[in-house]
Amino acid sequence: MNIFVPDIYEDSIYKVDYSRLYKNNIKVVLFDLDNTIIPANVKNASIDVKKIFDSIKKIGMKPIIFSNSPKGRIKKVADYLDVDFVYLACKPLSFKFKKLIKKYNLKNKEVAIIGDQLLTDIKGGNNVGIKTILVKPISDYDSYFTRFNRKKEKKMISKIDIKGCNNYEM
Repeated sequence: MNIFVPDIYEDSIYKVDYSRLYKNNIKVVLFDLDNTIIPANVKNASIDVKKIFDSIKKIGMKPIIFSNSPKGRIKKVADYLDVDFVYLACKPLSFKFKKLIKKYNLKNKEVAIIGDQLLTDIKGGNNVGIKTILVKPISDYDSYFTRFNRKKEKKMISKIDIKGCNNYEM
């Protein structure tokens, strides 16, 4: 069950303490797209998302969209936010995580992932040993496969002390 437990749990991307992550040597923050930074049925990011991404860059970290969505869905958002992206990431499988870590010449302990799903984002991040941050989904709308996962996750979350997940240190 530990593979599904996040290091940190926050209500949203706006509640994450990015300065604290940076002080703990996080250089890159991977962001899931759907229901983490934008609703799954929306095509572009808000000005508030742009502001948070700009503030992360000012701190000295690199935000990257890391999503299982296709390139066409992610590229418009990534262009607006002026960030790199990985599409069809195949989370929770680890090969695209490892490829990204190698491409940017990083150590696992220098990377965090923020997402709204235990079965993809958190399990994937934990599989490769990076900092994992779970946030609440920002919309009730989910794709077909995500709806299936949410049913499983509800049972899993009831067994995890999610409020106790506040480990910003590495």
